[in-house]
Amino acid sequence: MEEKTDIITRIQEKYGSMSRGQKTIAAYLLEHDDQAAFMTAAKLGRTLSVSESTVVRFAVMLGYKGYPQMQEALAGRVRKRLNTVESMDARYAGMAQSEILTNVLAGDIEKIRYTAEHLDPAAFEMAVNLILGAENVYVLGVRSCRPLAEFLSFYLGMIRGNVVLIGTTSATEIFEQMLRIGERDCFIGISFPRYSMRTLKAMEFANDRNARVIAVTDSVHSPMNLYSSCNLFARSDMVSIVDSLVAPLSLINALVIALCLKQPERVKRSLKALEEAWNSYQVYLNDEINFINEETMFEKPFAKE
Repeated sequence: MEEKTDIITRIQEKYGSMSRGQKTIAAYLLEHDDQAAFMTAAKLGRTLSVSESTVVRFAVMLGYKGYPQMQEALAGRVRKRLNTVESMDARYAGMAQSEILTNVLAGDIEKIRYTAEHLDPAAFEMAVNLILGAENVYVLGVRSCRPLAEFLSFYLGMIRGNVVLIGTTSATEIFEQMLRIGERDCFIGISFPRYSMRTLKAMEFANDRNARVIAVTDSVHSPMNLYSSCNLFARSDMVSIVDSLVAPLSLINALVIALCLKQPERVKRSLKALEEAWNSYQVYLNDEINFINEETMFEKPFAKE
């Protein structure tokens, strides 16, 4: 659990009441703390086109005595990541390749077990119902979370229509794709440390438009919870310089299966139509397709509601 004085926690607590300029600073600090840690208040202000005094007031607003103290907090986050690399060297030093494999897999298994034991069943069921009941579903994940968003949106597209995987080339592009989001829609934001401010801003926009917002993140301390009405937590501790996203992927996989079992006939129709399209347009040769046995999955007693 992060300490109360952690800068991420402070930003999370204050973000909703921040001015536009303060939110600009917060966004930069969350995604570029390694650069900001070595900037003076004046340089940070020039980089973000805000005044030096705005930067100093931002630090005080977060509860620091001044900018130097906030800068030290940023430097601490950078050192923590560097220490992670050093601890990785110490942890795996002298291990054979097979031992590294076993050690990493065991760690991932523990993260999945922890996620299963601590996931809120009510929140999971709520997420399933929100996704099925929405007119449109928007999915966003950036950087290392982008593959998770792609995986989820791909299977949502088989389960239901009107699924939008939001592109992340630029911040403006994100909002262009969300321009028509409204109260009948659902937004799914996926973000794990280091948290994405682009995802948080998109969630804020969706919330302001009265869309139902689902956060897929790591803990109650995540800033992604600020604008979500449903939170799904999966453990994602950093094992090395690479974030472990095995538990989040398992959570998303469970979400997809639960959605399928809620709408078995709709999914069967979608798969049948897709299979016919493949055959009609020779997308794949028949002997290269591993056809899905829908009957095995969808004719279990608990699937019928």
